[in-house]
Amino acid sequence: MPSPTPARTVEPRLRHARAGVSVIFFLNAVLYANLVPRLPDIKDRLELSNAELGGAIAAMPLGALVAGLLAPVLIQRLGSAKVGAFGLVLLALAVAGVPLAGTWLVLAGLLLVAGALDAVVDVAQNAHGFRVQRAYGRSIVNSFHAVWSLGAVAGGLLGSAAAGLGIPLGAHLAASAVVFGAVAVVAYRFLLDGPEDAERASATTPDEPARAARRLLGHATGRTVVLLVVLGVLASSEAFVQDAGSTWGALYMREEVGTRAAVAGLAFVALQVAMTAGRLVGDRLVDRFGQRRVVRVGGAVTALGMGLAVAFPAVPATLAGFALSGLGVATLVPAVMHTADELPGLPHGVGLTVVGWLLRLGFLISPALIGIVADATSLRAALLSVVLAGLAVLLLGRVLTHQAVAPQPTAVGGAER
Repeated sequence: MPSPTPARTVEPRLRHARAGVSVIFFLNAVLYANLVPRLPDIKDRLELSNAELGGAIAAMPLGALVAGLLAPVLIQRLGSAKVGAFGLVLLALAVAGVPLAGTWLVLAGLLLVAGALDAVVDVAQNAHGFRVQRAYGRSIVNSFHAVWSLGAVAGGLLGSAAAGLGIPLGAHLAASAVVFGAVAVVAYRFLLDGPEDAERASATTPDEPARAARRLLGHATGRTVVLLVVLGVLASSEAFVQDAGSTWGALYMREEVGTRAAVAGLAFVALQVAMTAGRLVGDRLVDRFGQRRVVRVGGAVTALGMGLAVAFPAVPATLAGFALSGLGVATLVPAVMHTADELPGLPHGVGLTVVGWLLRLGFLISPALIGIVADATSLRAALLSVVLAGLAVLLLGRVLTHQAVAPQPTAVGGAER
C-alpha cells in the first residue's frame, strides 16, 4: 500500500493562495446558482414559454463551447490569477444584467456571455489551483471542487431566500454582483504571482522548456491528441452521472419507483451530497493511494451504484445507488484536469481548456441521449448509460497521472533543499 505523502511546512503565502483559490471556486459556483431560483420570476416577467426559457438557458453552454477555447490565450497574456478573479467580476455584472433584459433575445445574449465567462473562469481557477497544489507538494485540488459544490448549494439557498422574501430581482442580483465582485477582487490579492510554470519542478533553463515542447510536439502530437480525447471521454462520464441526478433522478423516482413528489427530489440530493463528501476526503485518499487508483475504484463504485438503483427500483436501493454514483465520480474531474494540465508539449491552459470543452459537450449530449433512449425503451433502461460511464472510467482511468503532484525535493536535516 502506498504511504501517505510526508507532511511539509506550508508557507503563509501558500495558505493564503489556497484560501484565495477556494474563494474563486466558491464564487464561480454561487453566482449562477444564486440566479437559478429566480428563473420562474424571469419567465413570468418576460412571459416566456417553457421552450423559450429553455432555449435562453441553453445559450449558456453554447457560449461556454464557443468562447471557452479562448482561455489559454488569456491565461498566457494575463495570468490565471487575473483571468480567474476579474473574470468573476465580469460574470457578476453579466448575471446582474439579466433583470434588465426586456426581450428573449437580450436574455439569451446575456446568458451567452455569462456562459462564455464561466468557461474562461473555470479554466483559470483550475490552472491556478494546480499551481498552488504543486507548491504545496500534495493533493489539494479536490478540496477546491468541494468548495465549488458548497458554493452551488449556498447560491441556491441565497436565491431561494431572496425569492421567498420578495426581494426585487434587480436589487437582489445587483447587490450580489457588488458583494461577490468585491470579494473576487480581494481574493486576487492573495493569489500567486509570477509565471504560470513557476512551481513546476524542473531543472531546465528558461529557453529549454520551449525547445523541449517543440521536440515533444514533433514526436508525440498524435499520442497527445488521443490522450486528450480519452480524457474528454472520462470527463464526459461525470457529466452523464451528474445529469442522471439533476435531470432524471426525480422523474425516475416518480415513474419507476413510484414515490411522491416530496421524496422524488432526494435522488439528486443524495448524489450531490455524496459527491461533495467524496471531494472533501478525496485529497487524503489521493495522497495515500494515488489518483489513478482512486478514480478507477470510483468508476467501479459508480457502475455498481447505478446498477443497484436500476436493478432494485425501491426507495432505499435507489437513493443508495444514486449516492454511490455521486461518490464514485467525486475525484474524477480534478484528476482528469490535472492529467490534462501535465500533458507535455502543450501551452499553459490548453489541456485544461480542451478537457473542459469536452466536459461541457458531455453535459449537452447527455440529456438528449438519455431522453431518446428512454422514449425508445424506458428510463430504467436509459440509466444503464451511467453504468457504462462507470465502467468506462474503470477501464480508461489507467491513462491518468498516478501522482497528484510531482515528487518533492528530499529534506536534509529537517530543511528542504
